[in-house]
Amino acid sequence: MRDKSIFTLFLVIVCFVVTWGVFYPNFSILITSFQYKENWSLANYQEIISSSLILRSTWNSLYLSVLTVIGSAIIGTSMAILFHFLEFPGRKVFAALAPLPLLMPPLIGVIAFIFLYGESGILSRTVARTLALSAPPWRLNGPEAILGVHIYSFYAFFYTFVSTSLKQLDYSLLDAARSLGARPSQVFFRILLPLLRPALIGASLLTFMNSMASFSAPYLFGGGTPMLTLQIFNAKVNSQWELAMAESVILAFISIVALLLLTRNQEKTIGGSKGVSLTSRHTIENPILKTLLLFIGIIAVTIILLPPLTLLLISFAEDGKWTMEILPPSYTMANYLKVFSSQNFLEPIYNSLIMSALGAGVALLFALPASYLFTRTSFFGQKALVILTMVPWALPGTVLGISFAASFNSPKFFNAGIVLVGTFWILPILYFLRTLPLVLRSTQANLEQMDENLENASRSLGASFFYTLRKITIPLILPGAISGTALAFATAMGEFVTSVIVYVPNSRPISIEIASQLRAFHLGNAAVYGVLLTIIIAISLIIGRRLASSGSNYT
Repeated sequence: MRDKSIFTLFLVIVCFVVTWGVFYPNFSILITSFQYKENWSLANYQEIISSSLILRSTWNSLYLSVLTVIGSAIIGTSMAILFHFLEFPGRKVFAALAPLPLLMPPLIGVIAFIFLYGESGILSRTVARTLALSAPPWRLNGPEAILGVHIYSFYAFFYTFVSTSLKQLDYSLLDAARSLGARPSQVFFRILLPLLRPALIGASLLTFMNSMASFSAPYLFGGGTPMLTLQIFNAKVNSQWELAMAESVILAFISIVALLLLTRNQEKTIGGSKGVSLTSRHTIENPILKTLLLFIGIIAVTIILLPPLTLLLISFAEDGKWTMEILPPSYTMANYLKVFSSQNFLEPIYNSLIMSALGAGVALLFALPASYLFTRTSFFGQKALVILTMVPWALPGTVLGISFAASFNSPKFFNAGIVLVGTFWILPILYFLRTLPLVLRSTQANLEQMDENLENASRSLGASFFYTLRKITIPLILPGAISGTALAFATAMGEFVTSVIVYVPNSRPISIEIASQLRAFHLGNAAVYGVLLTIIIAISLIIGRRLASSGSNYT
């Protein structure tokens, strides 16, 4: 009876948070989208259908997201397979550096690309002067530029997912196919790719969602290319709230349809892939092929390292002195000293640290009872509740920010009279909701792998529910919970799309400050913030991994 009361309490907490933080805001934007000048109307959707600009924005977002998935899949999957199956000089170094873009939030990647490939960028000027051209042979704006930045930023999802999956494959299936006379192409397309399909679908979903939600790249160098996230932002800036709601509904609809299609497909393919590990890699003996692979690896690593190294270089450049030169003519510590010696410059860093820690910490506290509820009980509406907890991750950050801005901008019955717009607390709450699925899924995965008989044995010996939870359950699921929380913190630190919709100037996060410094042409300051943000994210992920590892050793 007491256990039932505890589960009921867990259910009430989860239902309240999901209803208040997920269902109500998103249902609110759906209702608002059908209002025009305080009357019920289809006028907003009629304007979308009749506006060639909005339709073109929707099409651009959709097709660029599909191309991003294709390009990222080709590059990330190829690198993962190459580094996993072949042994050649430099393989370990290349494999270690391949996921580096994950440490750079999209906004930071965009800024690094501007410094490197922009009209006045380092590489652009180098190529132009080497070839005696009056201008670089490319321009960093338009759909091609957006696609290039997206692929650089998101291919690491495929690399990470496929690399992890390759470590768990049953390679006896591949050996059996070869022994039966299958050609290498047949083994690849008919055996290996189907086994990798769950990982490919998961990476595709993550890449598509991030690309659809992309705001930084279109905003900074879209070159006039209309994108749906920009149209939503512009409608909000112009106080066209109802139109912004309708556009948000369209963007959310596309994302949720992709989520349902891909996850349904994924469910059909999961299973049967875990088995015998790879015993050895194929060592390349041909000196020509070995040299070629080394050359390709060096080029790939150079492309990966150039953006962060460029960002680091610019952070030491003296503002106002870099004009027509390829590299900054003079270097200084003034940019770093300016940031660390002024409270105003340090404030965005403090704000992001506090708000991200609050969001990730509350996500951890919520994920523990929620994952236990979803894993250890069965109740009516459970599947719908699980899906609702995943919605904030599936929705683009623009939609999430717009939904909260519209739902909590004034006292209302359904928001319990709570006004969040214009307050410090709106961003920590949004960070909590945005990153909750990361913590919940990692915690739930560990709980599902845990033998339930351990808990049953503890209870049969007279231990209370909370004693069993504290001494057995939590220590066993702690590694997954810590890993998810570290990833949630890192994600919140780099969040720009959601922040730009609802931030308050007095509590602006570091991502907003970077964009502000860039617009003011304070390139050195923007680069310093970018370097510091990348370092903070890297440290948080390293600490999270080590804590998770120590927790795993403890258990």
